[in-house]
Amino acid sequence: MAIRVVIADDHALVRQGLRALLEREGVQVMGEAADGQEAVQLVASLLPDIAILDISMPTLNGLDAARELQRSLSKTKTILLTRHDESQYVTGALRAGAKGYVLKSQVAADLMQAIRQVERGGVYLSPNISGAVVDGYLSKTEPAADPLTSRERQVLQLIGEGNSTKHIASLLGISAKTAESHRARLMRKLDIHETASLVRYAIRRGLLDP
Repeated sequence: MAIRVVIADDHALVRQGLRALLEREGVQVMGEAADGQEAVQLVASLLPDIAILDISMPTLNGLDAARELQRSLSKTKTILLTRHDESQYVTGALRAGAKGYVLKSQVAADLMQAIRQVERGGVYLSPNISGAVVDGYLSKTEPAADPLTSRERQVLQLIGEGNSTKHIASLLGISAKTAESHRARLMRKLDIHETASLVRYAIRRGLLDP
């Protein structure tokens, strides 16, 4: 039976290229998503074997999408695609429950290897990932705790992407009052009270690209 996957990336050309690459190898691409929120909904509907997620996506980034899938749909394994080889992204991916981490610069060579290894129950990291990064994860050295809930991280990402509170409410299907409450609470928790500083925090946490 063919391995069944869902692809999530906010660039249509990237999705098309990934689909062509995987279908040549006999992988069944069940669907495509353009952001993390859509990816979670699509996986819940289609129940693929593997979800291939870009880390940097609008509305809900790949790390938080992986966390949500690990929490609610753990039978679907996740592979993250990214241009980032920095330790904060790799360790964040592993802690989010991702089973594969593939650099976009190596995707043609690495992605099928990652899919096969993850499908067998293993973990796959692109060979260019520094051994020091992996050692840091295995040492169990914990980063500073993130005080935000999953919803608050999503609101923070949307703020960083330049969305108004009204638009955030619309995107998340909540009232403007609830969106404003999330915004006020996350600012209070972080003790950050201007948008520029919120954006810098989101970048440090890997919620936004620099």
